[in-house]
Amino acid sequence: MKKEQLKELGLSDEQITKVIALNDKDVSAIKGSSAELSTENESLKQQIADRDKDLKKLRKESSDNKDLSKQLKDWQDKYKQDTEQLNDQLSQTKLNNAIDQSLTQSKVRNTKAAKALLNMDNIKLNDKGELIGLDEQVKGLKQSDAYLFDEGSKQPYIPANGQPTGNNETQTMTNIFTKGLVNNNDNN
Repeated sequence: MKKEQLKELGLSDEQITKVIALNDKDVSAIKGSSAELSTENESLKQQIADRDKDLKKLRKESSDNKDLSKQLKDWQDKYKQDTEQLNDQLSQTKLNNAIDQSLTQSKVRNTKAAKALLNMDNIKLNDKGELIGLDEQVKGLKQSDAYLFDEGSKQPYIPANGQPTGNNETQTMTNIFTKGLVNNNDNN
């Protein structure tokens, strides 16, 4: 309300002053009330924002628990799988070392070549650390591929008449192989 509007209505200056005072009082009350409402409105908005934030955090934490549970299970499965793989590798290493030792004791000249001729699926290591299935295969290799084994140098059989019998082909090949290895080692 303006003073000019009240004069147009025919009010005196005294009446205009009283009306403006009343009006200012009402406007101040309304402004105060409006400020309170505005402050309260802002406070409520902040509370709602805080609650929304807390709800989002709670949702995230609850989903994180699911994620953590899933992640824990995944890690446990991976640990179990890795443990099984390592145990298998350890068993395979023990088996290979036992085979190498046994072949060395059988006087195999080249364990790698001999192992290539073995059926590895039929060779097992029992709980006592003993090889099962290797002895039979080594005996078979000694008969079929005797050149792989160091039998020592054999003297040909000389009968009483002084004439040697025919050369033993396996021993001849073994001697040639041995001489070739010795010559190669001397050159290196």
